[in-house]
Amino acid sequence: MAGGWTRDGAVSEQIEASINDELARLKARRTPVGESLTHCADCEEPIPHARRAALPGVKLCLECVQERDGAQKFRGGINRRGSKDSQLK
Repeated sequence: MAGGWTRDGAVSEQIEASINDELARLKARRTPVGESLTHCADCEEPIPHARRAALPGVKLCLECVQERDGAQKFRGGINRRGSKDSQLK
């Protein structure tokens, strides 16, 4: 695909570079840092050795992590019922 003054493939290279930068940023943010706790910081239940070995720096047991992740509610960004397109049908 021609992009005006750019060489062929420059747009694809820029998209790939942006995706790789974002993936690297997300991986760096999600990695726990430090030493793993032997007991959960929330419920004080023992954290299994396999979990501590798989995720260095883990602070919560699996049940507490799933509870926290389930507590987040995501809202849609578009009100489809109020849009003009839905009223035309």
